[in-house]
Amino acid sequence: MNKQLKTIPRFASEAEERKFWETHDSAEYLDWTAAQRIILPNLKPTTKTISLRLPQHLLDSIKAAANARDVPYQSLIKVWLQEKLRSH
Repeated sequence: MNKQLKTIPRFASEAEERKFWETHDSAEYLDWTAAQRIILPNLKPTTKTISLRLPQHLLDSIKAAANARDVPYQSLIKVWLQEKLRSH
């Protein structure tokens, strides 16, 4: 690639850098043709523990549905929440 690339500025904070990249095209600063695909096998998404109060009959129904699918009920709840978010 013979295109002249711009110099990436120095940032005072991660927030400043994030704001910069939200409004600038990285292709003007980086030669993506030289990029290499990597695998990060130990990278796990960040999770946060929450407390959720459900009526007992609802929790029992969720556990039965999870058991029928042979998955943990908390995993099934996460899948259902994600599906609902995608549909909106």
